[in-house]
Amino acid sequence: MELQHTPLKGCFILKPDIFKDNRGFFYETYNKTTFKKITSLSIDFVQDNQSNSTYGTLRGLHYQKGKMAQAKLVRVIQGKVLDIVVDIRKDSQTYGQHFSIILDDTNKLQLFIQRGFAHGFITLSKNSVFSYKCDNFYDKTSDGGIIYNDATLSLNWHLPKEDFIISKKDKQLPTFNEAIE
Repeated sequence: MELQHTPLKGCFILKPDIFKDNRGFFYETYNKTTFKKITSLSIDFVQDNQSNSTYGTLRGLHYQKGKMAQAKLVRVIQGKVLDIVVDIRKDSQTYGQHFSIILDDTNKLQLFIQRGFAHGFITLSKNSVFSYKCDNFYDKTSDGGIIYNDATLSLNWHLPKEDFIISKKDKQLPTFNEAIE
């Protein structure tokens, strides 16, 4: 597995070693020892989540606050998504900056997202199966979020707005400045 840095400290890309032959392919999606060796982080993932989304489904931007904050290791099992993270750590040199990456079932890349980031994705393919590990349990009272079309962040979701499918909850999220006060 190869580690690739992103412009945001605390987020990095993991590129797996894929073994292909006439039967198909095999790769290790996660190994705690390997993860610690290449990242120098000792993360104890405690919850796995998976979503299935149709084309245009936009989920986010979400995060957990305080002691219930979550680090995540995200990947796409089927389909293609644009994944976006926003640094919401006020003491960070990259506070308010964002990073995006295409994750799909062809490149098999994974994105590690440290605690202190808002996260969201949009499905670019007909369908997507999105999977992620969390190092803390979900806690509804610690939910936080930022509206997908925040003017300060000016995120490019790669699809026309008329194609977006967004939950009522996500349409009502606060702006970046309101959320981070």
